[in-house]
Amino acid sequence: MSGLGNGLPRNGRPRTGAPVDLAVDCAGIRSPNPFWLASGPPTNTAGQVHRAFEAGWGGAVWKTLGDPITNTVSRYGGTAYQGRNVAGFNNIELITDRPLDVNLREIAEVKRVWPDRAVVASLMVESRDEWRDIIRRSEDTGCDGLELNFGCPHGMCERGMGSAVGQEPKVLEEIARWAAEFATTPVIVKLTPNITDILYPAMAAQRGGADAVSLVNTFKSVIGVDHDTLSPIPSVDGEGTSGGYCGPAVKPIALHMVTRLGKAPEFELPISGIGGVQSWEDALDFLLLGATSVQVCTAVMHYGFRIVEDLVRGLEEWMRRKGYARVDEFVGAALPNYREWGDLDLNYKIVAEIDPSTCIECQLCYAACEDGAHQCIELPGPTRVPRVVEERCVGCNLCQLVCPVEGCITMIEVETGLPRESWNDRVRKGTAGAGSTH
Repeated sequence: MSGLGNGLPRNGRPRTGAPVDLAVDCAGIRSPNPFWLASGPPTNTAGQVHRAFEAGWGGAVWKTLGDPITNTVSRYGGTAYQGRNVAGFNNIELITDRPLDVNLREIAEVKRVWPDRAVVASLMVESRDEWRDIIRRSEDTGCDGLELNFGCPHGMCERGMGSAVGQEPKVLEEIARWAAEFATTPVIVKLTPNITDILYPAMAAQRGGADAVSLVNTFKSVIGVDHDTLSPIPSVDGEGTSGGYCGPAVKPIALHMVTRLGKAPEFELPISGIGGVQSWEDALDFLLLGATSVQVCTAVMHYGFRIVEDLVRGLEEWMRRKGYARVDEFVGAALPNYREWGDLDLNYKIVAEIDPSTCIECQLCYAACEDGAHQCIELPGPTRVPRVVEERCVGCNLCQLVCPVEGCITMIEVETGLPRESWNDRVRKGTAGAGSTH
């Protein structure tokens, strides 16, 4: 691990204002910044990838190549939340519907024009001979690497590909081994999240000789129903099906899976993180939890290629503020601070504190605590400003989360005078009986 968990570079000396270098090397695939377009509609044509690189993207994973398919109409659905469109996004789109020779010619064209950008060919075929052929033809384009798409949860899995492979570690391992045998460029295995434990397929990829993994692909989902036609959304002539769920709503689950691999000592491959990234803060979360590069798709479909300007500027400013010169100095820096629940300090205590000068007297904190939490807030009167009963406050911080005024409610640490002690400590000491407190 090259970073530390305290937000400072290894030597502890800040470098505020100094130049920063965003270049990354993910399993031998180099790019001028960690921001790659994920395989999908934004990487369907050379024209799109040219525009993306002009905007500043560091890399692009081409829309998956294989035997061209026929897509449905329509194919997208979205979840809106509190007035925000595409909080979650669902698609039933498949791999490329364009001829393979056209895609290969365009990949070669893009790589000639943009030699410093990462261009990765995403692949999905069936037999050993088909894998040998498409890997050879893809590498002839000059692409920097290959991504094996073992994640698509619809359409292709019914044909024995996509997540049908990603959910079978033995099959995944065998195909990864074929690719490692045939390829001369780095091989990335794209993992499906539609599995109990992401470590199983990740370890299969490692055993098969893959150079890296990317995760996560989309989550199998039904996004909703049209209440007039009674058709699942998206609707194809009044009928619907399961699709792949992505967008901001999936980011917490994707981060969990990246963390699972980052914390596993037996897993040693680089990670390209995917799932709900639309801001530099989102991307930074993936990097701090162990990803070397970060892939983006849904946010580009929503806002366009120019969002990369904010991604680059935000990460650069954070690095200057924290004193980092290079991205690899902080990749995985948050992992030492991730613990299983049983290792957390049960004697650590915080309580809520409400600032009456900024309180708008909405009493949301009172309603949330009284009805949904631990009844630690009162309405003493004569004002409508709630009051925290400190001796009853359990420090759950629900009140802070629901408060609409930033900074109005803060969580204050309370000294208990007790040593650090976890549940696992109590188990080891034999003091972890049912209902035990100290």
